[in-house]
Amino acid sequence: MDDLTQAKALARKAAFARRKDAKSAERDAAAIAHLLEAVLPYKGRAISGYLPIRTEVDPVPVMAAMAAWGPVSVPVIKAKGEPLEFHRWEPGCEMVEGGFGTFVPAKAELVVPELLIVPLVAFDQRGGRLGYGGGFYDRTLQGLRSRGEVTALGYAFAAQEADDIPLEQTDQPLDAIVTDEGVLRPKGNRPRSRS
Repeated sequence: MDDLTQAKALARKAAFARRKDAKSAERDAAAIAHLLEAVLPYKGRAISGYLPIRTEVDPVPVMAAMAAWGPVSVPVIKAKGEPLEFHRWEPGCEMVEGGFGTFVPAKAELVVPELLIVPLVAFDQRGGRLGYGGGFYDRTLQGLRSRGEVTALGYAFAAQEADDIPLEQTDQPLDAIVTDEGVLRPKGNRPRSRS
């Protein structure tokens, strides 16, 4: 294991513990209020959310509200090392197992989102994001950004913030992070990799 891989593993372990300790109905409710405010400008446009696993903060109430105005999708893992696909989701739609502890819509209607609500393990003030380690969102954001404008909103508890995230050149920055304490606009955002 190289130094960066080890640093990421240690950062994930600490962040998982902070997220577990932060999880509460009150913090979820506060985060939902801030997320709704952040996504309302995208009303009627294609967005993606996610169905929470483990102790992730829950975006589903906001996704359900936004589905009344435009297409809402969830990520689908097609294969290791590949970018994500996004399939249209609606409240109450039939779901099937999607791997990695996730569920996906049974009907695979592709959506290309303009706004992504991105789950994460940890984040920093500069828009750095630490995920689960598969690189799915990094590959996906790189591809979407190379074709046009797309916004990536990290969604987390404020307790998931870290002083500095160990990052690689291919790690894609977040445009903003929505937490139970408000919306953070990154300072000194890292340059986006477009290769």
